[in-house]
Amino acid sequence: MDLGDGGYRMKAWILRSLRKGIVTTKFPAGKNEAVSPWSTIPVYRSGDRNPYCPSSAIKDGSVTHGSCISCGMCFPNFEPSMDVHTSQSGKVIRELGKSIKIYAIDSGSCGACNLEIMSLSSPQYDGTRLGITFTNTPRQADALMISGVLTEGMREALLRAYDSMAEPRAVFATGACAISGGILGKSVSTILNTDVIVPGCPPDPFVIIDSIQKLRGRQ
Repeated sequence: MDLGDGGYRMKAWILRSLRKGIVTTKFPAGKNEAVSPWSTIPVYRSGDRNPYCPSSAIKDGSVTHGSCISCGMCFPNFEPSMDVHTSQSGKVIRELGKSIKIYAIDSGSCGACNLEIMSLSSPQYDGTRLGITFTNTPRQADALMISGVLTEGMREALLRAYDSMAEPRAVFATGACAISGGILGKSVSTILNTDVIVPGCPPDPFVIIDSIQKLRGRQ
């Protein structure tokens, strides 16, 4: 049977996939294959130790990563560290070691952090191999993953989502806006205790995976 152009394209797609092989990362069991440079914390290299920073994240050659908006204006005095292990977890919930359900909520972001979070469901990162899945309701969630600055319109929604969750539960502040308010507004920590800090603007998916593993006591 002649499948025409559609059949030819399908055959070419299958052959191309076989040649490419498995592209899913082995991280965190193996080294991360790639990372977006400016999603990692900048480190001082040379020259001015206090270059202009629109978010006031730089002081005397050190960077407060939770405030860094990855604008690159500090270059060439500062360069990306390429370190994906900069997240911080204030608690460990070992009950989530095998499986964790995440409810992602946007409290007022530009959308960049949301794209990185959702990338965990793509074939490249495949969060399901680590037991990481997303849920559409906070009632089924183990963790609340917040992106964006705190906006008045989302204040009540955030609190209601958190109150709907069963213990043990955790709150992720994902990206500079959620952590510090960035240059636009307030941090979500003004109304909720944030257990896990995921720096970056936006944070690379490898950084997000690393933060989840730290919460679970697997990193």
